[in-house]
Amino acid sequence: MTQESAALSAPVKLLIGAGGIYGAFLYYGSLQEDVFRYTSVDGTQFKQAWLLQVLEALANVLIGFAGMQLTGATPNIPKRMFAISGAAQVSAKACTSLALANGLSFPVATLAKSGKMAPVMLGSLLLGGASYSIREYLQVAAIIGGTAIVSMGKKKGGSSNSVMGVAYIVLSLVLDGVTAGFQKRLKAETAKAGVKPKPYDFMFWTNLYMCLTAVVISVALNEVGTGLAFCSANPEILSKIIKFAVCSAVGQSFIFYTIANFDPLVLSTVTTTRKIFSVLLSILMKGHSLSLTGWSGIALACSGILSEMAAKMGGKAKAH
Repeated sequence: MTQESAALSAPVKLLIGAGGIYGAFLYYGSLQEDVFRYTSVDGTQFKQAWLLQVLEALANVLIGFAGMQLTGATPNIPKRMFAISGAAQVSAKACTSLALANGLSFPVATLAKSGKMAPVMLGSLLLGGASYSIREYLQVAAIIGGTAIVSMGKKKGGSSNSVMGVAYIVLSLVLDGVTAGFQKRLKAETAKAGVKPKPYDFMFWTNLYMCLTAVVISVALNEVGTGLAFCSANPEILSKIIKFAVCSAVGQSFIFYTIANFDPLVLSTVTTTRKIFSVLLSILMKGHSLSLTGWSGIALACSGILSEMAAKMGGKAKAH
């Protein structure tokens, strides 16, 4: 960190971090929706979700490598858990893209992904040794229930959410839970090895293995040739994909900037509210038609998301 950066006041640093996250990821979400809603002249659409993950992860690898060179790479990092965690994480992201590619609307997908606590809770309950408060159950129920209401609350003539789209977003949530478990083991392994990876170490190594996993799967599914051919025939979508990948890498850099300067709760608050704004922006700017029932679902899901955030803030205050 430069002396100039260190001299910045906390409000200015927060404005930089939060502003960067909002700007990059609001545009990121808009571009992701555009990519999977795009229809070429011959009526075909972009379906190569794994190729998209290759390009997104590659952009993050490049930014992560540059950041690692500037801040100094941490030696002797155990790579095995980075590989496993990266493979699980890119699979979760690919399933979200596949949900959109198979007809799930962006607002429903984003709200559903906000219910990450559900698979974590389910896994902990099934494996035993965990207990949750009534409030935590209600928060998850509000997010899931609100998302279900939104998916059913389309006005006549609005696009419907496919069964495959729903199946992929559920699988993505399950993989989120699996990824969280692997990330805990990753932290335990690095601590056991006596090393403390820096933010850009995490960004580079995680995304490197995400990229390698996505390359293998996209080649196996023959997505590389067909995807590049589609992009070549439709330069407009190629431009959106490149911007999408760049936004992901820039957004990740602002996340690490925020982590370096503030409590994790601040980052959680910024990213949580960003998801809500992404949903509202999509509805208002992408032509989604919602009935009064659909809007009530939005309100219910958002109340669950905000309640979860408030609970974290309350817990942090008690800790102090």
